[in-house]
Amino acid sequence: MATTAPIPQDIKLHKRSKTLELVYADQSYTLTSELLRVHSPSAEVRGHGKPILQTGKILVAITGVEVVGNYALKLVFDDGHDSGLYTWEYLHHLSINQDKLWQQYLSALHEAGASRDPDTSVVKLVDL
Repeated sequence: MATTAPIPQDIKLHKRSKTLELVYADQSYTLTSELLRVHSPSAEVRGHGKPILQTGKILVAITGVEVVGNYALKLVFDDGHDSGLYTWEYLHHLSINQDKLWQQYLSALHEAGASRDPDTSVVKLVDL
C-alpha cells in the first residue's frame, strides 16, 4: 500500500534543542521531542482506542531515530519509550497540525489537573 503523504528528503535530530526536523521538497517542519512523545502512535499512548494522557514529558529527548522499511521511523526516547512507529503519513499529520495538537494537549493537561513537569504534582483543594 503506497502512502499519499510526502516522504521527507532529510531527517535531522537536533539533540541540543530536542527537536526533529523533517525536510520536504517544498517545506521543512520542526517537531519537539515532547510533542512526538505525547502523540506517540504506540498502544501505550493510544490506549487501544482510549488515549492515555502523557504527563511530565517536558524534559524528554529523542536519543535515536531508525528508519523502518520505506514507510516509517522508530523513535527512541530517553524515558525508555520506543514502541511507536511513526509512518510518513502520521509524521506529516503531526507536522501540519502541530499547533492545534499542542493546544489540545495543553487543554487536556489543564482539564486533568496534570503537568508537563515530571517534578510537579497538581493538588486540587476541595471545599470542606
